[in-house]
Amino acid sequence: MTREEKAQVIATLTEAFKSSDAVAVCEYKGLKVSELEALRNKAREVGVQVRVVKNTLADIAFKQAGIEGFELKDTNIFLWGDDQLNVAKVVSKFAESNDIFTVKAAYMDGEITDAAKVEALSKMPSRDELLAMLLQVWKAPIANFTIGLDALRAKKEESA
Repeated sequence: MTREEKAQVIATLTEAFKSSDAVAVCEYKGLKVSELEALRNKAREVGVQVRVVKNTLADIAFKQAGIEGFELKDTNIFLWGDDQLNVAKVVSKFAESNDIFTVKAAYMDGEITDAAKVEALSKMPSRDELLAMLLQVWKAPIANFTIGLDALRAKKEESA
């Protein structure tokens, strides 16, 4: 890789890390190419970016983005996105199905966190799921009212 290519990678990563709400650093050594493609496909569906980058380039990009505290060792794969829950869910679901893939650390809410927080965050319902729950709660009284009216109508028709 030439210096210009490295500078381009650093600039791209710096901009991506600055604009994302969450960045996860994971161990992937030993995964098959087909498994990595499955991870990329799942991530792409929910708007999460996935990239394998040299640790030195990623470290420079993190520092330029104002993110300090990552200890980048061994082989790493980086996942980032605009929604913390999507990043946490993609990482956790993939880690459950693959023993080799593990979460090392993540950057969420302006701080470096461990795998336990990522796992806990992945169990929370997403915004869409919360909205669906809220709509069900709002819809329940109306549904019960219509069921009651229908039962009253049926009773009146029976008596008539």
